[in-house]
Amino acid sequence: MEAIVLQPIVEGVSLTLPVLLLLAGAGLLIAEALAPGAHFIVVGIALLVAGLVGIALSGFVGMIPMLIGMALTVLVAGGVSLYFYKEMDIYGGKGSGRTSDSDALKGKTGYVTKHVSGTSGEVKLESGGFNPYYQARTLGGEIPAGEEVIVIDPGGGNVITVEALSVIEDEIDRELNLDSEPRNDEREPDTAS
Repeated sequence: MEAIVLQPIVEGVSLTLPVLLLLAGAGLLIAEALAPGAHFIVVGIALLVAGLVGIALSGFVGMIPMLIGMALTVLVAGGVSLYFYKEMDIYGGKGSGRTSDSDALKGKTGYVTKHVSGTSGEVKLESGGFNPYYQARTLGGEIPAGEEVIVIDPGGGNVITVEALSVIEDEIDRELNLDSEPRNDEREPDTAS
């Protein structure tokens, strides 16, 4: 059985294709460890596994079946590792690691850490990123520390405009309040027939 031997890089050292794939895969995994998020892990795993399969098959099958086996292994191992890489979401929970702009703050909720007025204050937003503390202002009135708030205007992200959740009434709240009040236009059922 013939092994695919590459030209020696160093005199006296020859690399077979499976060993080269194994080393390339290991190198990519090391590169991923040094530069996380570069997505070398999927290709690295595929090449590493293909190299291992090639080494295992090299003593039992000919060159062509070994090449076909390694090619199929790259496809299968690459697909499986890509699936698990996406499912496990190692880098932060379904896109939470993505950078967002200040408009993404609109509608976020949090609570007041320092009394908020029209000129000063501070809030901590839920899922507010690396530093969830923001300088905040309110359009009307004042909001005491500990009060739950919602971002009305992100204002570029430096100073946000917030409003207390306890004073916000939306369309749904108004409808619910109308439904709970008795209506004057409701008639008594006509029983004289």
